[in-house]
Amino acid sequence: MVTLTPQNRPNPRRPAPRVCLFIGLVAIGIVTAASVSPPPVPPTPKRPTTTVYHGVVVKDDYQWLENWDDAAVVVWSAAQNSRARAILDALPSRKQIRAQLKTLFEKTSATYYSLVYRPGVLFALEELPPSQQAFLITLASPDDPRSARIVVDPNRIDPKGLTRIDFYEPSRDGRLVAVSLSQGGSENGTLHVYDVSTGKELQDVIPRVNEGTAGGSVAWNADGSGFYYTRYPRPGERPDADLPFYQQVYFHKLGRPASEDSYSIGQDFPRIAEVQLQSERDGPNILATVANGDGGKYAHYLLGPKGKWVQLTQFSDGIKEAAFGQDQFLYLLSRNDAPRGKILRLPLDHPVLAGAKTIVPQGDNVIQFEVPTAGRLYVTEIAGGPSNLRIFEADGRYQGTVLIEPLSSVQSLVALDGDAILYLNESYINPPAWFRFDPASGKTTETALSTKSSVAFKDTEVVREFATSKGGTRIPLNLLRRKGTALDGRNPTLLTAYGGFGISLTPRFDDAVRLWLDRSGVWAVANLRGGGEYGEEWHKSGMLTRKQNVFDDFAACADYLIKNGYTNPTKLAVVGGSNGGLLMGAALTQHPQLFRAVVSFVGIYDMLRSEATTPNAVFNTTEYGTVRDPDQFKALYAYSPYHHVVDGTPYPAVLFLTGANDPRVNPMQSRKMTARLQAASTSGLPILLRTSGDSGHGASSADEDIEQNADMFAFLFDQLGMQ
Repeated sequence: MVTLTPQNRPNPRRPAPRVCLFIGLVAIGIVTAASVSPPPVPPTPKRPTTTVYHGVVVKDDYQWLENWDDAAVVVWSAAQNSRARAILDALPSRKQIRAQLKTLFEKTSATYYSLVYRPGVLFALEELPPSQQAFLITLASPDDPRSARIVVDPNRIDPKGLTRIDFYEPSRDGRLVAVSLSQGGSENGTLHVYDVSTGKELQDVIPRVNEGTAGGSVAWNADGSGFYYTRYPRPGERPDADLPFYQQVYFHKLGRPASEDSYSIGQDFPRIAEVQLQSERDGPNILATVANGDGGKYAHYLLGPKGKWVQLTQFSDGIKEAAFGQDQFLYLLSRNDAPRGKILRLPLDHPVLAGAKTIVPQGDNVIQFEVPTAGRLYVTEIAGGPSNLRIFEADGRYQGTVLIEPLSSVQSLVALDGDAILYLNESYINPPAWFRFDPASGKTTETALSTKSSVAFKDTEVVREFATSKGGTRIPLNLLRRKGTALDGRNPTLLTAYGGFGISLTPRFDDAVRLWLDRSGVWAVANLRGGGEYGEEWHKSGMLTRKQNVFDDFAACADYLIKNGYTNPTKLAVVGGSNGGLLMGAALTQHPQLFRAVVSFVGIYDMLRSEATTPNAVFNTTEYGTVRDPDQFKALYAYSPYHHVVDGTPYPAVLFLTGANDPRVNPMQSRKMTARLQAASTSGLPILLRTSGDSGHGASSADEDIEQNADMFAFLFDQLGMQ
């Protein structure tokens, strides 16, 4: 299914989520469900409020829509949802599209991800249609899926299919596993402990270990008698407004009530700290990686055998991540004076950053992450989007490259015994597959943990071209098209991007793209500034007061597609989610003439009210900026989509999708943007708001994912005149 909403904070234990022709369009009356009169737009009263920011008076007619406790807001949202459903359900293609998507889902084989190796056993999350949620399994071997045993199955825990695994962590001996479970897309996770051999749940239950703000994490102690975990304040410990903040680390002794858990570290962490924990593979050490919000700055703390935490790095040191080796060393990914990354090696018996040695210097590509084994170091790199995988000795001597598919991505690495690894490789046209590499033999073999899709892309080619943005910056465009596609300017084209938080849009397989290509469509993925495709400089050039660069890059990609004969504005649709939803809002307000249709998932549109209404938005201020800073406010106000909707403008057709339980982006963002556009647009094209009552920052179940994608494709097919 289409996944267009990357998480702000990826977690390897988490489940994984894409000239002015409008006058003529209005004149000839191309409207959704052409022969069906759509229900009228629900009336939305204006209730003006004003706020003064640094001497600037900002008027807001729809601030009242922020209050979900107001019955009038609930009624208004329900009316918008009813209208959206009436229009979407009447689209002639929706029923067929939904059937196709359901068939694609049900005919796809099992998919395995979030693999963790323990001596003699492999843990994995498995998605197996038609199950609504992924479940936790163990495997005796990656070559024998029949050896799979289910340890935790959310589908049995919750027959409604709304409970999901946030993350999991096995004990070091693989005997027990800690699992965070949440419901309805809330990400409000409670930790449970299971016996791996029997699947039986232990009595240890710990609430509030995971939230949509800072995520959650667990690290077991060496003997498996307990674990360290991320803990949010409990009700009564802090004011209600502070409960999603102030994440700390506590220790839980198995068999004891959570009320007896002991504080370990975190009282001095920032309010917006995001903590990830990891255990040493064969030693007593615990590592805490602490992010200062979402802007990409990290500090690291080591808990050694003496039971005391020692701070290894500061936020200013530029150390992005750290990983335990199997040789009493810590391997650090540094961006200090190396925006594309370098690898440092730090001895655990003298963990002072000044004594770390550079073993892999900065190169032409961007180091994404590193995985040490018994005597090797594997390093994944990004070359503007696609990946490569290099091998080094533990001391940094270069040993060669692991062969992977061209224009593909390495999404994950797992260290096995010795120096062998498993790695997950996929591309735009080949589904994800786990491969084993053994440096002793130099052989790469595909394991049985490979996804089999019911569709093929043998008629499809992937071309990588470059648009030129303002200032001459070259922006990669990855284009999927059927071989022989005529560049006559008439192809229905979908353009998607993200551009934020240093997140890279690497090649990913999506079988639903087949629906688009089979209707003579072109699928385009842009690697914008703000991401991490070219390193930290690329990220920084699209964050804070430089965020406008991201929107300029996207517009340049749209212009490129038009000028090079791929499409024209009547056939161009754009899709994005989360930070990509902000991108959609900026694109449609800054360049309404460029697009025929926009689909925006869980987006941010009012950049001035975000941090005042959503806890997670406070974490985002290190990426976006804050209205409290005069210069950052000026930049936010200059592009805030909600504040740049202009009355009397012929806006493109827009479908907003949001989830009522979204902990990352307040659904009020979509409500306010919908109301403002409905009042302003003169194109006669629909502005629709679809709210899912059981979802959060993405679909809550497989069925909901199918429904969302059916709505998206049906909406776009109708707007672009696709059969």
